[in-house]
Amino acid sequence: MKNFNSSSIRLWQLISPTLPIGSFCYSQGMEYAVEAGWVTDEQSASEWILGQLRNNLSMLDVPVFLHMYDAWQVDDIETVQYWNEIVHALRESSELYQQDCTLGQAMCRLLEGLDADLPELDTDRLAFITVFSFACQHWSVDRLEAVHGLLWSWCENQVAAAIKLVPLGQTSGQRIMSMAIEAISISIEKGLQCDDDDIGLLAPGLAIASALHETQYSRLFRS
Repeated sequence: MKNFNSSSIRLWQLISPTLPIGSFCYSQGMEYAVEAGWVTDEQSASEWILGQLRNNLSMLDVPVFLHMYDAWQVDDIETVQYWNEIVHALRESSELYQQDCTLGQAMCRLLEGLDADLPELDTDRLAFITVFSFACQHWSVDRLEAVHGLLWSWCENQVAAAIKLVPLGQTSGQRIMSMAIEAISISIEKGLQCDDDDIGLLAPGLAIASALHETQYSRLFRS
């Protein structure tokens, strides 16, 4: 029997919804978007999620992840720290910043339990994609396969939030995930072509939704 690439299975482990880091606790502004009537059905939920894939993650998370992955390969900690600070600086609300740090800390603890310790860094200040990129490089997950997994996992969490909040049926959620396949490819292609000077995003709707979610009276998701 042909042996399947174990690094691909490692990626499945890292993007599994059962990974105990608590990513399911966050809606990334969607909860306020539903409260405000911006997201009301399958179509608007799809536009909210896939729009971020094509326009936001493609210009920040994708190119930064690729830079970090390459830096981890040559133990260039200074470059990793540089891009980690860029990610933090471009999270547009306290909620998004705290989410990044909290998930990064949880991922560090998980990797320690799996005997995949990071170098000596301030783990309280590591963004999630910083730690995720280390794990993928540590277990020799293919660079592009890893970034596909990163975006799929993000989209899956957003769809799960939409199913609870809008609410949507499970089939509606799977239709959005099916459309995400093309959106993820577009996002990665844009990220690969993104020059360093162009890294960043302008997403005022997301920033407003996340900031207002911090004080939203009734919430299912963590702030």
